[in-house]
Amino acid sequence: MKIGVIGTGYVGLVSAVGLAELGHEVIGTDVVSDKVEKASRGISHIYEPGLEELLKANLKKGNLKFSHDLDKTIQSSDVLFVSVNTPQKQDGSADMTYVEAVSRTIAENLNTYKLVVEKSTVPVRTSFWIKKTIAMHKKKNVDFDVASNPEFLREGTAVSDFLNPDRIIIGVETKKARDILIEIYKKYEDRVLVTNIDTAELIKHASNSFLAVKISYINMISELCEKTEADVELVAKGMGLDPRIGPRFLQAGLGYGGSCFPKDVRALIWMGEDLGVKFNLLKEVDRINKERIKVFVEKIKKSLWILKDKRIAVLGLSFKPETDDIRNAPSIDVIKELLNEGAKVRLYDPKAMGNMKEVFPEQPPQILYVNSPYEAVEGAAALLIITEWDEFKGLDLKKIKDAMVNPVIIDGRNIFEPEDVRSLGFEYYSVGRK
Repeated sequence: MKIGVIGTGYVGLVSAVGLAELGHEVIGTDVVSDKVEKASRGISHIYEPGLEELLKANLKKGNLKFSHDLDKTIQSSDVLFVSVNTPQKQDGSADMTYVEAVSRTIAENLNTYKLVVEKSTVPVRTSFWIKKTIAMHKKKNVDFDVASNPEFLREGTAVSDFLNPDRIIIGVETKKARDILIEIYKKYEDRVLVTNIDTAELIKHASNSFLAVKISYINMISELCEKTEADVELVAKGMGLDPRIGPRFLQAGLGYGGSCFPKDVRALIWMGEDLGVKFNLLKEVDRINKERIKVFVEKIKKSLWILKDKRIAVLGLSFKPETDDIRNAPSIDVIKELLNEGAKVRLYDPKAMGNMKEVFPEQPPQILYVNSPYEAVEGAAALLIITEWDEFKGLDLKKIKDAMVNPVIIDGRNIFEPEDVRSLGFEYYSVGRK
């Protein structure tokens, strides 16, 4: 099967490599020449465990290529996966400019039957507009189909998620489109759910928004725990033992971030309002998530009182471990608050410092990026845990304490046991635990 992947951002690059690994002939294309050039040399422009190795392997096998030529990619492909950016507007709606532009280009290059597959996360009813745009602008009387195949890739485990999916959603209008997509995913035929296109488009938003509900819910429970003698970790464990609830996404902390959950929650709110359905539940979920930063910063102030001119070590900049992605990362808002208070921040992350420098350029002594957690805490009045990288869980806390001017840890991810840390002489604050 000859497959073109239009857009080689996070979803597109992983999808192109994954489809090639399944044995298909794949061409990836992007308007950003740097992405294409790097990918062609076997270099991933994002950090994702295992991705670069598979990229190089499939380039070597010859079934994966990258091209600047979108027109040629469209003409030479049987199936086109559209994975271009759909940035969010202020009101929560998606900016579909890139999707429309790609649809018009597909129409202009429609030389044989094509199956056009939405891979980007798009609002329900997007397929209607893609179909209408292609039909309006195509130059030849050639048939085509539009389908939806939403991605469920978790950053940090995206390669594994693609190659070992728990489900594959296929939204189609015709048997021909259905048969093609089932053939593409033949290896996982027992995990395929076939729906109409509107249903497939909605499943992604509904799934992510539900998980966001769980996260905001346990974070509210954590606030109640802090007002009592309850332990949120044990509350979550007790809840998770109920098979109707399950233990996942019940980790109290700084809230959710990334490119999916915040965007999908607000998008579903907008879609509901656009169609006359009030999503007050999700509005509250979004509000609770935003409040987590305020709650966390208040803990810092409670410990240090005045932040001005105090050195604060910030460990973890990516929105979650095993990625360099800082989109909607809690660290950004925490750092902004610290800088507004006049604090001097020393920042460390195993993978995300390059990206964060684009948001907060280095300005010593106010903003300093360092090479290790131990360098970050030198002379620090407090240590903040923002992202739960495994590297931080194994820190030598005695060494950390000796380097600090004040042995204070504010743990936004509950990576340490309170009794263990306090026994070493630290003042320790966590989430939902005494």
